[in-house]
Amino acid sequence: MTDFVTTVQRRRLMQRVRRENTAPEIIVAKALKTKGIKFRQNSKRLPGKPDFYFPSLGVVLFVHGCFWHGHTRCKKGQTSTKSNTKYWTEKIERNKARDRKVARKLRQIGLSVLTVWACDIQKHSLPSRVLIKLQDQLT
Repeated sequence: MTDFVTTVQRRRLMQRVRRENTAPEIIVAKALKTKGIKFRQNSKRLPGKPDFYFPSLGVVLFVHGCFWHGHTRCKKGQTSTKSNTKYWTEKIERNKARDRKVARKLRQIGLSVLTVWACDIQKHSLPSRVLIKLQDQLT
């Protein structure tokens, strides 16, 4: 099936996709601030530039977009593109391989790695499993 927009329009749309300060990341940041958990965002000093870094806890948190990181448990992550399918399939597989490599590097330097998926983030919340893990580390 063909795309509903022209190649130029698709390119413009894809260029607008953010790498930092995405809507799910903003929701997570607000939830963390509400709970009084201190963090750094997009730490360039760490492999993979984690979305959130908790230096005092030795924990990093990645907020993954379901489509971009191939989340197999939700509809967006299972969606295949209607045009340039081979490119996008390979792109998402590269993203997943990079995610595994970065997580391995972070664990090798002694950090715990948490991942939360965009579909898990409710409108104004953070999954309770993440909050419990972080609060356990705080005590």
